[in-house]
Amino acid sequence: MCVEDLLTVSQVSELNPVFTEATLRWWIFNAHEMGFDCCIIRIGGRIYIDKVALEEWLNQHRVKVLSVPSGE
Repeated sequence: MCVEDLLTVSQVSELNPVFTEATLRWWIFNAHEMGFDCCIIRIGGRIYIDKVALEEWLNQHRVKVLSVPSGE
């Protein structure tokens, strides 16, 4: 882990507007059940998100596209 990869919830949302702060906070609240806890670092009352771990976590949730037979 690199310290430069740690972002606040606001920073993640600003860099990736598709993820609202509300969505990120819901993921954090439910982190243990969703496996999102691998992305979180808690220091005191502050929460940081590891950018690299977030990208890996998102890739794990990618929906695989099944190839459709061409009918031949």
